[in-house]
Amino acid sequence: MFPKREESVAMPDRAPQPVDRQLPTDEARDLISLVRDIAQREIAPKAAEEEYAGHFPREVFRLLSASGLLGLPYASEYGGGDQPYEVYLQVLEELAAARLTVGLGVSVHTLACHALAHYGTKEQQAEHLPGMLGGGLLGAYCLSEASSGSDAASLRTRARRDGDDWVISGTKAWITHGGIADFYTVMARTGVEGPRGITAFLVRGDADGLSGVTPEKKMGMTGSPTAQVHFDGVRVPDERRLGEEGQGFSIALSALDSGRLGIAACAIGLAQAALDEAVGYATERLQFGRPISDFEGLRFMLADMATQIEAGRALYLAAARLRDAGLPFAKQAAMAKLHCTDTAMKVTTDAVQVLGGYGYTADFPVERYMREAKALQIVEGTNQIQRMVIARHLVGPETR
Repeated sequence: MFPKREESVAMPDRAPQPVDRQLPTDEARDLISLVRDIAQREIAPKAAEEEYAGHFPREVFRLLSASGLLGLPYASEYGGGDQPYEVYLQVLEELAAARLTVGLGVSVHTLACHALAHYGTKEQQAEHLPGMLGGGLLGAYCLSEASSGSDAASLRTRARRDGDDWVISGTKAWITHGGIADFYTVMARTGVEGPRGITAFLVRGDADGLSGVTPEKKMGMTGSPTAQVHFDGVRVPDERRLGEEGQGFSIALSALDSGRLGIAACAIGLAQAALDEAVGYATERLQFGRPISDFEGLRFMLADMATQIEAGRALYLAAARLRDAGLPFAKQAAMAKLHCTDTAMKVTTDAVQVLGGYGYTADFPVERYMREAKALQIVEGTNQIQRMVIARHLVGPETR
């Protein structure tokens, strides 16, 4: 049973405060209204209890799929939503504000669809995308391994050709939805060492020889399974190879540029939820005969939190608009991921401070937000890697 707040200090559950969003069309505004309704009715009320229990809300993802929210940035021809990234990312922010497990899960699913949607043949897209985008399926993205996290090009999982099939053997690590996904986008070595020997494959979640290990025990996001995935001689038809042989690493990097924007949006959603909780508490909590929001030190802290959130939102939206215009955006995506996730860590930490001792207890959500924020500085490229990416765009690659 999830622990209850003490009645003497309990504050009412607060719905997220509506963000004044920059939406380009009436359709986009209606979409955000739909997402807020689902978030407030179906996601937020259960978030604390289900995270405490480590429950993965698969039923929520089925609802999102049925509502057309699992394929927003992809073509309607295959069941997508034809939405620009500028809109899709704001949907992610709304979902993450209600529960990070859900927002991040949608971002990972979108990442897993990227290779097929952008590099698959028309025949592959027609066969597989409808189920992935609107058919209730849930995806996972398999790049990282235990010995090749940031150094992704050194991956060891191998795929060898056997007639018209490929046979994949190896182990992927730190896979969100590992063991429960319906499909996996897998990067495996098919040729020489290094980035030029990697190929992308679309693998069924129920393929013979594929298995997920017991999920990792994490400090946060306990409702989102993160697990190793074993490939023990998994046979994959050549028709499920995505792109050309040896193109897999460039496909992976292309997906990550977009995925980093998803993480940035989730981070701002989490930070906004923490700020809303801190503001609500500060205006209700009395000390020395008046609300603690009257004290200048705390007012300045809240102002700084709000400013960093607005700056992060503007940064990820600017990067999204570059992407939507077909312009280079990799540097801005790295900047957005770096700034927004650092902001989430700082804002959630400050929210705990605003609540004082109560912020350190599970009676209030800010301690969970703080634990969850840490993961965002690590996933889809640590923030140290983001700094390397940004620096390369500024001054070129490192000299050896």
